[in-house]
Amino acid sequence: MKFIESLFEGSLWNSRFVILTAVVGSLLAGFAIFYIATVDVVILFQHALHYADAGMTEEARKALHDSTVSHIVEVVDGYLLATVMLIFSLGLYELFISDIDQAHGSKASSKILVINNLDDLKSRLAKVILMIMIVTLFEESISMHIVAPIDLVYMGAAIALIALALYLTHAADGHSSSSDEDVSDIRADEEKAGH
Repeated sequence: MKFIESLFEGSLWNSRFVILTAVVGSLLAGFAIFYIATVDVVILFQHALHYADAGMTEEARKALHDSTVSHIVEVVDGYLLATVMLIFSLGLYELFISDIDQAHGSKASSKILVINNLDDLKSRLAKVILMIMIVTLFEESISMHIVAPIDLVYMGAAIALIALALYLTHAADGHSSSSDEDVSDIRADEEKAGH
């Protein structure tokens, strides 16, 4: 009976490797979005070269300007989405498979890629998704046509909600970093008392 229990628990524990499909899939999706956004940048740059053409009318120049700004926002949105996929892929790998030794051992590595628990992964993804939503709202506001005063009220309310979301995000970061400092201070005091 003990052998069957050990075999079953081993099978359960090794079933976590199914996460590798999500890790590889997310990584490939991120690479695809990086590629698409980069191709968009190249095409955008080719179109922007015509901005200084002498034969271009003022209306055409204004249309090219508006189109370029809109496409730049789309590119930023694409890169942010690719970043979400990359963070998701690395986070899943660290949570279910193994720590990424190069990320933990390198001083140059970004702390955003070091995931200690599911809450870390959720908070990092939430921040990037919030930025995607802000960029998307900015993209929509560029092409927005204000026809009534209520449109300005809606736009002001959206900006106020974005500001509130950013404030709450930074306040939560400040609270978690101060609690981390408190924990490290307590550990240092305990080590001093032990000596």
